[in-house]
Amino acid sequence: MFATFKRYGWIAVLVILLIVGGAAWYEYDRSRETAQARAFGDAILAALEQGEPLERATALSAIEAGTPDARAVRDMLEAGERSTAGDREGALTLLTGVAENPELQLIYRSLAKFRALALSTDDMGPAERRAEYEDLAGAGSPLRLLAKEQIAVTHIEEGNRDEALRQLNAMLDEAGMTQDLLRRVSQLIVSLGGTPGENGGADTE
Repeated sequence: MFATFKRYGWIAVLVILLIVGGAAWYEYDRSRETAQARAFGDAILAALEQGEPLERATALSAIEAGTPDARAVRDMLEAGERSTAGDREGALTLLTGVAENPELQLIYRSLAKFRALALSTDDMGPAERRAEYEDLAGAGSPLRLLAKEQIAVTHIEEGNRDEALRQLNAMLDEAGMTQDLLRRVSQLIVSLGGTPGENGGADTE
């Protein structure tokens, strides 16, 4: 219910990131960079056409990526395939490498950290994950609203319904809420016995 990224949703997000990152590459040789980006994209698509998750992961790992951003995209896609195949440790290693790479733009590091936290529920308790999500929920963070949603989820895991409802209802007034996120948050509020938009979130009798 709380899954944020599905397999092809990840691909869509990462393609968008490549396009955004491509703006920074424009200062260099435009034709050369365009050819490299096209070759990189073709290699990614070919790898994703492999039959099994581990085959896709192996194919992705063999792709030459000419920039830190491209390597981040490759590694996050590979992490997604390894996670699907049940190789959680391999996925976490790749995601941690991206999240802790200071050469990368914030969006790449944040996305990798967010995904790593989603894979760490067996190793980290709700309070520990909440502290990490709070780092991602700061002003200016590209994943601020998604992190806020997950903070509320950690309160649900702890049985703290009132705090979860308070945080979820506060999100309804946030700028930048997408329709999908708005629907998800509203459904969570209702599932907890609250009313979307009601102060405190809980129904009273």
